[in-house]
Amino acid sequence: MKILIFAPQITSRIRYTFSLFFTHLGKADYSITDEPEAISVHDGPVINYSGSEFENTLWFPPSRLLFESGLSDEEPELVIDKELKGAYGTRKNPYIKFDIFASAFYLVSRYEEYLPHLRDQYNRFSAKYSFAFKHGFLQKPMINYYAGFLFDLIEKNYPGFKVKRNKYKFLNTIDIDNAWAYKEKGVVRTVGGIFKDLVTFNYKNLNYRIRVMVGNKKDPYDNFTYFRSIKKKYKFNSLYFILLADYGLNDKNVPVWSKKFRSLIQSISDYASVGIHPSFGSNTKPEKLKVEIRRLSAITKFEITRSRQHFLILNLPETYQRLIENEITEDYTMGFALEAGFRASICIPYPFYDVDREEITTLMIHPFAVMDATLKYYMKLNPDQACEVIGKLIAEVKKVNGKFIGLWHNETVSDKDLWQGWRRVYEFMISNAAL
Repeated sequence: MKILIFAPQITSRIRYTFSLFFTHLGKADYSITDEPEAISVHDGPVINYSGSEFENTLWFPPSRLLFESGLSDEEPELVIDKELKGAYGTRKNPYIKFDIFASAFYLVSRYEEYLPHLRDQYNRFSAKYSFAFKHGFLQKPMINYYAGFLFDLIEKNYPGFKVKRNKYKFLNTIDIDNAWAYKEKGVVRTVGGIFKDLVTFNYKNLNYRIRVMVGNKKDPYDNFTYFRSIKKKYKFNSLYFILLADYGLNDKNVPVWSKKFRSLIQSISDYASVGIHPSFGSNTKPEKLKVEIRRLSAITKFEITRSRQHFLILNLPETYQRLIENEITEDYTMGFALEAGFRASICIPYPFYDVDREEITTLMIHPFAVMDATLKYYMKLNPDQACEVIGKLIAEVKKVNGKFIGLWHNETVSDKDLWQGWRRVYEFMISNAAL
């Protein structure tokens, strides 16, 4: 038995959105037709996505969005979770008062990010301008709620038919922007760092720097053994993103020619997955991306298919179009720097829909829910407050059987200076998300 979906016009947006629900948010056999005659002969659930009512169907009167192409600056009427209970009505047949399919497409495609908008200092779309933030549901995976509502509705009206639900998953991700604070920086940068400590009278840091360089102290960013021990303890999957950029104002990683850095990358790739961390500079000079991918592939001896943008620089659709051109098949940038939560209102991997080209792409988007720097620098939270936010986000993802992805950096678990007390925040996330 399969679900029949009737729509008077089958567009690329229609195909994408119903695939999102019945291939990614849940699993059920389905077909889409634009022939009304198919409804009367179908044996099984029928979703009527049209302006006309038909007997023995679930009627979802549609808005225009999925039948259009191009962009409109008219903000659609979107559904939020508290409205779902009141969305169900009956006439001749059960009908839904809100268009959850258009709502899902608008949110997951990041339609609003194609429209003119203000950007932050790093040329990013800011969380505070998003529909989800303005309407108070940024920290809820709204589309997953839509899916649960839809699946329950189908099963209620068609006894015996079941939609296969997803199972909760967890993925730990770590960005290596700077493998070491003091080691392997080269002569010029090392001398420059010492000089800076001297002229600013930062003798504490100078003393620490020298002790690390002579081998009497561990580099504060060198937390890779710790990461591996936690992974072994809780038995979860990890994915590391490596910055392999040429030195620049916002790309201050360890030099790519460092033998120790290359050895570190090789050792990480032995027990975890590895992806590229496209540099800040690659956003204005796209040719850099290909070079950086080749560097990582040459070190790991693996094909590189995963990425996450440095500084979370994501401009739609250009960023994703460049990744696809460079044979990246999975991206993990979808999240906000300034606020924790669900940028695309969803917490499962899903294919990127290019609104500019009106096409379903091969690029899978893996949205993350929270980043360490967001909690500390932008939301200004202390460790206890950060744990509270993380706990609520994990609970939301578990509630809808989604995939929880956290974003951390090797320096933020050092438990030193600005990051004093944040190692336990990381362990709180792991202990709650991995179980």
